[in-house]
Amino acid sequence: MYPLEQRELVAEAAGLRMQILTLAAGQEVPWHWHSEVTDTFWCMEGPMVIETRAPNSVTVLQPGQMHAVPPHTAHRVTGQDGGRARFAILQGVGTYDFKPVGG
Repeated sequence: MYPLEQRELVAEAAGLRMQILTLAAGQEVPWHWHSEVTDTFWCMEGPMVIETRAPNSVTVLQPGQMHAVPPHTAHRVTGQDGGRARFAILQGVGTYDFKPVGG
């Protein structure tokens, strides 16, 4: 797994997981994709940046904003300009996996 300032598991059930992740300055959720689950992000402290490939996009979320990344879409998450970010992430519905991109 990748380093985070904090990872808080809020709830987990078959096919569904809710966490709160905190990225320290300079940390990231590295490029990856999921076979089944959609990642739905709610920014709590930010701003935070969600980048995707195929389609290529950059979404900046301010606190209170949300954005969903569907299955089979490569994405990574950072704080804007390498800053700190804290966000809730709902992952589902389906079996969770983490497929790294590149290497």
